[in-house]
Amino acid sequence: QVQLVESGGGLVQAGGSLRLSCAASGRTFSTYVMGWFRQAPGKEREFVAAISWSGGRTYYADSVKGRFTISRDNAKNTVYLQMNSLKPEDTAVYYCAAHGSLLGVTTTQGYRYWGQGTQVTVSS
Repeated sequence: QVQLVESGGGLVQAGGSLRLSCAASGRTFSTYVMGWFRQAPGKEREFVAAISWSGGRTYYADSVKGRFTISRDNAKNTVYLQMNSLKPEDTAVYYCAAHGSLLGVTTTQGYRYWGQGTQVTVSS
């Protein structure tokens, strides 16, 4: 069992930055591929970024590539999402999630555990 708690969301102006954190409980954090997803009102949850167990591989949605960076610190059981050059269309609830493998990391189905989410609002 893994519990995930996101933090770092908030209100920021367009062009600004935020850093999201996701703290995981348990000793098995390093055995999970970690992902970030987001969900805007009235829209489906969508993939944002994912990172492999050691951090050697990262994956990004085209919409955030070059602006967002995912990273992890296995010693701290934490995954991060650095978000730069934020746009109003980045406004959403952001969720972190844990996946057992690299297969299908860009879809929600394979993720076993989810956090409660943190709100990110980007004003124009």
